[in-house]
Amino acid sequence: MSQFAFDVSLQDFEAQVLQASLQTPVVVDFWAPWCGPCQTLKPMLEKLAEEYKGRFLLAKVNSDENPELAGHFGVRSIPSIKVVYQGQLVDEFNGALPEGQVRAFLDRIALPAGQAEADPRADAAALIAEGRLEDALAVLVAATREAPENEALRLDAIDVLIQLGNNDEAQQLLAGEYTQEAERANALRARLALAQGAADTAPLEAKLAADPDDHATRLELARAYAAQSRFREALDAALEVVRRDRFFDEGAGRKALLQFFEALSGEPYDDLVREFRRKLSAALN
Repeated sequence: MSQFAFDVSLQDFEAQVLQASLQTPVVVDFWAPWCGPCQTLKPMLEKLAEEYKGRFLLAKVNSDENPELAGHFGVRSIPSIKVVYQGQLVDEFNGALPEGQVRAFLDRIALPAGQAEADPRADAAALIAEGRLEDALAVLVAATREAPENEALRLDAIDVLIQLGNNDEAQQLLAGEYTQEAERANALRARLALAQGAADTAPLEAKLAADPDDHATRLELARAYAAQSRFREALDAALEVVRRDRFFDEGAGRKALLQFFEALSGEPYDDLVREFRRKLSAALN
């Protein structure tokens, strides 16, 4: 593990790949332990990720353990390399290429030399992908002092504060005016409201396991997941209430989903929201 190369699973793919890709190209390496060519390509990519120093990030996906991700990207053989940038698939190749060809490929998709070091949002995104939230916050705070007019930097810092549970500080910063990033500021305000309901999920999960038709507990669990930024699990739980009883508590499942959609509006959660809007529509029809 390093700042520039890390393992990724289905659970953290949105945060570590989609969110990070908004600023930096992410090379996603689908591999498996039994794959001989993978054992040649993966260490080569890890070495190059260090050498390129943040001009791209390397996300390593064990395709055996994450078949959903492999299926989503249409992986039919490994190693398979997919490049995600600004939330979109922008390039790819299959097989273990010679290092010269891999370098040529990376030179085509990587950020220009020097740009990664000069982009604090990209640096912070890489740290967040590695789970180093405190370090990411330090980068963003320092950058905000140098560019206090940059609303995107301030909102990035607020996002990290919410993830760290520093809700009071996040609320103070969100009290300011955001004219250039109004939609994202409103989404973070909605997420902050969700975060106020933080609770231990284990007792709720146990209670629900004992009675799967306890819709009130399932919705409470959905809100607890959302408060922990476990958004897919939150959406799944609320949707399950709609599927089991759309009329429960005057449509509380649907209302919870709409609240989550508001809190997740904008990148990097657009794809997740679209997915669950479609699922909600199907459940209601």
